Amino acid sequence: MDSDRKTATLVGLLFILATAAPITSAFFTGSIHGTDYLTAVSANQTQVLIGILLLLTMTASIVSIPIVIYPVLKKHNETLALGYVGARIFEGFFSAVNIISLLLLLSLSREFVTSAAPVDSYFQTSGALLLAGFDWGSILLDFPFTIGALVLNYVLYKSKLVPRWLSALGILGAVLWLTDAFLRVFSLSSPSLEILALPIAAQEMILAALLIIKGFNMSATAPDSNKDPAKRSKQ
Repeated sequence: MDSDRKTATLVGLLFILATAAPITSAFFTGSIHGTDYLTAVSANQTQVLIGILLLLTMTASIVSIPIVIYPVLKKHNETLALGYVGARIFEGFFSAVNIISLLLLLSLSREFVTSAAPVDSYFQTSGALLLAGFDWGSILLDFPFTIGALVLNYVLYKSKLVPRWLSALGILGAVLWLTDAFLRVFSLSSPSLEILALPIAAQEMILAALLIIKGFNMSATAPDSNKDPAKRSKQ
């Protein structure tokens, strides 16, 4: 298996991890959404810690994808390849904010439960701030995520490294989810609009499967490779 084939397989697996990990994590961190979360988080600390480990897995995958795929993308557009790296690292930063918020919330919950005479106003205010930090982190990470998706799929579309219809679906899905992110910033979104995430989610899973099974279309040559070798040697 050549290096490009290995890269494609690894990128496909990382895309699956980056998608599956947060979905699975939500089942373990559900206790943070209840009205009695200050008690529930501590009571379910094992599940919460598992959820946090899954979020760490997602963060590692998010940051690894652009680094692994960079050697392939830079052959076609080095500037955008670097831009993709930057966007996903920025996304990883907001994911890290979420993880820290959950860890602090777990510590706060433990203190609340073990305190002989807890001051409810203090704990409720602190807990609300941590939950707000988690919610804002979840919204803000969607901006670098969608921008990264636009950059990646533009390069894939121009280079024909994957079928163009798949890249076009990724661009459309990124635009739709970016629109929803803006609406959520101003509290104008609704649960029904979460359907806007389906196109980009489906595209990433199809892309992941394609990369694992077939790899990149390496017959799509980089712009410089279209030049005649003899002409390049005279430059």
